[in-house]
Amino acid sequence: MVQQIRKAAVIGSGVMGSGIAAHLANIGIPTLLYDIVPSELTKDEEEKGLTLDNRQVRNRIVETNKQKLLKQKPAPLTSKDNIALIESVNLEDDLERLKEVDWIIEVVTERLDIKKSVFEKIDKYRKPGSIVSSNTSGISVNAMAEGRSEDFKKHFLGTHFFNPPRYLKLLEVIPTKDTAPEVVTFMQKFGEDVLGKGVVLAKDTPNFIANRIGTYGLLITLREVLQNGYSIGEVDSVTGPLIGRPKSATFRTLDVVGLDTFVHVANNVREQVEGEEKEVFTVPELLEKMLEKGWLGSKTGQGFYLKKGKDILELNPKTLEYEPRKKMKTPSIELAKQQKGTSAKLKTLIYTDDRAGQLLWNVFAPTLIYSAELLYEIADDIVSIDNAMKWGFGWEQGPFEAWDAIGVEKSIDRMEKEGLAVPGWVKEMVGTGFTSFYKEEEGTVYYYDHGEYKRVPQNEKEINLRLLKKQNRVIQKNSGASLIDIGDGVALLEFHSPNNAIGLDIIQMINRAIDEVEKNYKGLVLANQGKNFCVGANIALMLMEAQDDNFDELDFVIRQFQQAMMKIKYSAKPVVAAPHQMALGGGAEVILPAARIQASPESYIGLVEVGVGLIPGGGGTKELYIKHLNSLPKGVKVDLQNVANKVFETVAMAKVSTSAEEARENGFLNNLDRISKNPDHRIYDAKQWVIELHDNGYVPPVRKKVPVVGETGYATLLLAAQGMHLSGYISEYDLHIAKKLAYVLAGGNLPYGTKVDEQYLLDLEREAFISLISEIKTQQRMQYMLMKGKPLRN
Repeated sequence: MVQQIRKAAVIGSGVMGSGIAAHLANIGIPTLLYDIVPSELTKDEEEKGLTLDNRQVRNRIVETNKQKLLKQKPAPLTSKDNIALIESVNLEDDLERLKEVDWIIEVVTERLDIKKSVFEKIDKYRKPGSIVSSNTSGISVNAMAEGRSEDFKKHFLGTHFFNPPRYLKLLEVIPTKDTAPEVVTFMQKFGEDVLGKGVVLAKDTPNFIANRIGTYGLLITLREVLQNGYSIGEVDSVTGPLIGRPKSATFRTLDVVGLDTFVHVANNVREQVEGEEKEVFTVPELLEKMLEKGWLGSKTGQGFYLKKGKDILELNPKTLEYEPRKKMKTPSIELAKQQKGTSAKLKTLIYTDDRAGQLLWNVFAPTLIYSAELLYEIADDIVSIDNAMKWGFGWEQGPFEAWDAIGVEKSIDRMEKEGLAVPGWVKEMVGTGFTSFYKEEEGTVYYYDHGEYKRVPQNEKEINLRLLKKQNRVIQKNSGASLIDIGDGVALLEFHSPNNAIGLDIIQMINRAIDEVEKNYKGLVLANQGKNFCVGANIALMLMEAQDDNFDELDFVIRQFQQAMMKIKYSAKPVVAAPHQMALGGGAEVILPAARIQASPESYIGLVEVGVGLIPGGGGTKELYIKHLNSLPKGVKVDLQNVANKVFETVAMAKVSTSAEEARENGFLNNLDRISKNPDHRIYDAKQWVIELHDNGYVPPVRKKVPVVGETGYATLLLAAQGMHLSGYISEYDLHIAKKLAYVLAGGNLPYGTKVDEQYLLDLEREAFISLISEIKTQQRMQYMLMKGKPLRN
């Protein structure tokens, strides 16, 4: 068996196949992407005098799908340069090349006969010991392997990615009866450590785990619409973020998935089950009519929703006409919005006897029962089912976690009163004194299984800050942040203010954390497990101070922030910042001075202050400029103007990276910084790096003066900004902000190449920041951002 996957092949270059190839390329694995040879020429090929024997024609299907990767949204590639790792080949000329690869992934049409014919070819050409897997979403993997060689069978299994592969965390691994145990173990570890996935071991049953339960839940919800008169928009307004589900809720999710795909998945289960389950998976007439009309969702421009100009219309299931979108309004919804946490919101909604409560109960009760009925048929434990739904469908809570949230005993009592059949093992669990599926003791989580609580397996690379805090590992804390001992002599500073916005409380904790770490720890990790790392400073508080003319107070706060950033930079012990998701404005300013950055692959980093009429005030412009300078090859004459131009463009245009790789291209990360392959390992990886730096005798950077472009450079930057204004690309006030930024970045009225100390640049930043925040147009932009969540161009 292969010990490492150095090269892969993907058979099938459609949306899913090319997406998997892109994901492999993103992590640095060269990939052969296969598809069939076209049977006829295009008009363009005929005009060029090409024939069906030309290599360009024979690889056309793959090459076309490969090029689509560069235009798709959301982007499958973390950097457009990664496309070079994907090679276009075909299933007639290049089967011999399968010997080059360690892993072959089949992603062809969901038909058993077609898949078996592909595997017959693969079996002839693959090298012994190479792993072969199918990305099937529901066809039996055991059936696919029939008739293959012994070595093939030992190394064959299902690896079901969820679409889009770059963004969705779940990977279902489905062994056959012949798959070697070491192959299963290898793929689980590889899936987690290299592919960056949440891996769940599934059984070879129809649609495996996530699609089986997810499809059931979607069909039950659609049944509620048809039977009880809920509108499409009403359902989506209740079944989204309000209950810990994605923004796409129910019917927007179906539009994104594609109704044709959804119907195929539903039919796949229906054909293999009996009784009441068969009835539930029978597709309603509404979906059949939508398929006939070609209303497949996002891919055809209309489905349950239709975008008309700026308006989004919803489908009326009775008339099949589109109407203005509706939202459900009930007392329970208003009450739930006042609750903290998904569990409290769900419990409030589900036991309230109004339209929202009735809808959710009628959807949740059968889905919870169904999940319990399937346990041991589709998975070995409740943890696997909960993880599959969280990772594959974006649920905040899996079915058994949600059942705990609404109260197991209370819900069972209601279910039975309404004539619902609760699975015997659940009744037995409660009857023997186990009143929840999970329990937590002293920072350790346990799950129920066969009459006892077992410890939820904990991967050492997945550091859970919430559980560590329950183990009394907090060193210091205030309202905005906590300093936590994460073991092995390393401390971590976690932001936990509302939205992780930076205020004086966080600034205070940064200072205290550095002091504590310099005395007693090997180093510090800057990280948290909130929705985003940090989306910047507290705009609302700054706006209030500005409107009250408290500019001395604002000046004081900015000075404090700048000093805290310098404390991070020149800490005697290494500080490793570990951002995830959004690190914007002040969030970017926090990570830039760190000794190293250990980024999550999905890190969206940017200095976005111009969007609210400001420029970075905490040293962000200075640090990005210095980071660019430090990234230049040693011994090469530095073109300061070129560096200043790049930084100016990045900050003035409020550029935000669309991945950690792009953050490196934009200069927010350099070659010393690292990107974790699995986002859940980010804090562990940062901790290991702190230890490595400490053990190798970490020395903080030497304070050096910074060369600036001065007056001539300022004129050059200004010329670029004025050109954008004249072309109508930016407003007059944007130009005003750009002038301030250019002056700061240029270092003021100095000769080109003058070296200044960092405090000089910080003073320029602070003065420009205070000047801008005092202006009415900036205050209008800040107000608009707070109210609308998007920038105002006044």
